[in-house]
Amino acid sequence: VQLQASGGGLVQAGGSLRLSCAASGRTGSPYPVGWFRQAPDKEREFVTALSARGDSTRLQDSVKGRFTISRNVVKNTVYLQMNSLKPEDTAVYYCAARSTSDYNVHVAYTRARDYDDWGQGTLVTVSS
Repeated sequence: VQLQASGGGLVQAGGSLRLSCAASGRTGSPYPVGWFRQAPDKEREFVTALSARGDSTRLQDSVKGRFTISRNVVKNTVYLQMNSLKPEDTAVYYCAARSTSDYNVHVAYTRARDYDDWGQGTLVTVSS
């Protein structure tokens, strides 16, 4: 699966952005997807994930109540709605898919090594 992330940009603290991740190269049943981010001089960290069936989500504690992951199956696109953004949310955001490895359709995977495919990243900058 090829993933193309978009929607990043510069936003003031308290603002909102919606990131998109368009998938291509595989049709059929949905698979687990996730968003990760990497801030300058920091390691990549988990943000949120969605199960293949869409019945389970996981969120990093720092984004609970502010970020939402969703998927449009017809468009084969995953979204990350980010509200009440904070300067500490500044990072390159990556979408990921577990399209090759076996998976449980009800599990939202939270580790980077759980994913087979990665998008190129989109930069989100939140100014104070």
